[in-house]
Order: sequence, then C-alpha cells, then structure tokens
Amino acid sequence: MGQTSTAIVVRDYRPTDVDALMALFRTAVLQVARRDYTEAQVRAWAGRMDRERWIKRLAARPTFVAEVGGEVAGFSDLEPDGHIDMLFVHADHQGRGVASALFDHILARARAAGLGRLYTEASLTARPFFERHGFTVIAAQDVPVADEVLRNFRMERVL
Repeated sequence: MGQTSTAIVVRDYRPTDVDALMALFRTAVLQVARRDYTEAQVRAWAGRMDRERWIKRLAARPTFVAEVGGEVAGFSDLEPDGHIDMLFVHADHQGRGVASALFDHILARARAAGLGRLYTEASLTARPFFERHGFTVIAAQDVPVADEVLRNFRMERVL
C-alpha cells in the first residue's frame, strides 16, 4: 500500500453487523486494553457476550460503524443525551485514525442535534484519546465486572 491509505468510511449500524461488532469488541478488549488492565480484568470485561443483549443494545441507540477497505475497523454510538457508551477500534486498525473518524461523526451528529455536551466513561486505554479530543476527567471510578474491578473515568466535553 505504500504511503497511500485506504479511506475510512463511517456509516450507520446495520443488524447484520452484530457478529462483527461483538468480535471486534472482544478482540479490542483482549488485545488492546491488555496494555492497561490485567489478564483477569480483560477476560472479565470481554466475557460478557450475550448476543441477544448486544442486538437490543445496538438497535436501541444510533450506532456507527467505521470501515476500511470494506472491513469493519471500529464502532461507536451516541445516546440522545450525549452519552458515548462504546468506542472500540479493532487491534489491527489502532493508530490509523479510525477512532478519530468515528468521533468526528459523533461530534457532527451531536452538534446537529443541538447537544450541549458529550460524556463517557473512558477506560484507562481510551482516556488519552478522549483527552486529545477535548474531554476532561470528572472523576475516576472503580466498576465491578464479574469478579474483577476495572478503573475508568467519567469524562465530558462541553460543546
């Protein structure tokens, strides 16, 4: 591919995406978040994979899928109140602008909806990304997941 890069296309979620997004989530948690969390923590986090719950969750809010060369590279969502619940990028697409493309799409949708702020609970892994995109930490919190406790950060960006 050389110096050229394949364009990142952000589109709306389709119900046929559910399995790809579940697999991407699992891979991102197990491979990428492992930099910041223990083996037991990432296994607890990735272990919560109920397909029916994912189908309902993804259909319940605007969800966006980033593709690179027709392959699913990341996904995110935006709840009507400005909450970003999920923003995940496949391990093979880290550092290539996928998260930024998703965030730019979310930001445009939030502004079009007249939202006054965006907020999220960012993992240790995601915190630097959100800080680079204008979010500030409101509070650190420890969240129980299965038999583990994971640290994350309530963050917000005023629009």
